[in-house]
Amino acid sequence: MRAIWKGAVSFGLVSIAVKLYSATEEKDIRFHQVHRTDGGRIKYQRTCSIDGEVVSFDDIAKGYDVGGGEMVILTDEDFAELPLSTSRAIDVLEFVPADQIDPILFAKSYYLEPEGQAAKPYVLLRDALQDADRVAIVKIAIRQREQLATLRVRDDVLVLNTMLWPDEVRTPDFGFLDDDIETRPAELAMASSLIDSMAGSFKADEFTDNYRTALQEVIDAKVEGREVVQPEETEEAPAAAVDLMAALKASVERAKKARGEAPEKRAAEVEAPTPIKKTAAKKAPAKKAAPAKKAAPAKKVAKKSA
Repeated sequence: MRAIWKGAVSFGLVSIAVKLYSATEEKDIRFHQVHRTDGGRIKYQRTCSIDGEVVSFDDIAKGYDVGGGEMVILTDEDFAELPLSTSRAIDVLEFVPADQIDPILFAKSYYLEPEGQAAKPYVLLRDALQDADRVAIVKIAIRQREQLATLRVRDDVLVLNTMLWPDEVRTPDFGFLDDDIETRPAELAMASSLIDSMAGSFKADEFTDNYRTALQEVIDAKVEGREVVQPEETEEAPAAAVDLMAALKASVERAKKARGEAPEKRAAEVEAPTPIKKTAAKKAPAKKAAPAKKAAPAKKVAKKSA
């Protein structure tokens, strides 16, 4: 790993020299834009929208659109005057319980490694955090941007999690929140039963990116000059549920069947079923109203026009 930042954790009067490393990496398969006929890479030129001339990197500045067609141009000298450009400190502000931090605030994770003679105070802070069962709230400047972050311990290493500022989290504004929607006790009990039947312990290694695996298979087949064999669909499509209770019951039985448990025999519910919304019920007949045979004339018309 290559350090992307060097600085120090400011812990009271104690200063701990550290290096910052990206703790995660994306495993997405990346592609280049190429010419379909010969595979040549596609290149882009930076051109000015006003005079159409090609602009070099030396002539590129940052502009802030103030509206009305006006642009404020900032140069490197403007950014050099900001205090964050030379800040190399991770300032510890306070220590809080981890469960007080909403996970929606977390952005990216970094490992901290002690540098030089900082191993002793580094281990001291690490052990103190573990004993206190708290995380440190800190501020750090990365790439000329001040960010809120947390310091916690993972695998005996200090991990810095950058966070969004509170005003960067959108407030949910959905119509159903204003509706008076009530759930029946029987429905809630059945939903709880479904949760219990699907309960487990999270083990990240048990989950894989099936799309990336299949895409890599396609790429490997192209390289080796062989045909890609598509796996057959084995999972049956679930039948459309008549009402919410029926859907919950079927889901519970399906979850138990997947775990190898015998389905329970339940007495018929005395409460009237809660029908699923009409918008969901309309999806099934929509498929029947558009049979595949109607697609044929559309193709013939397209051929004639060509």
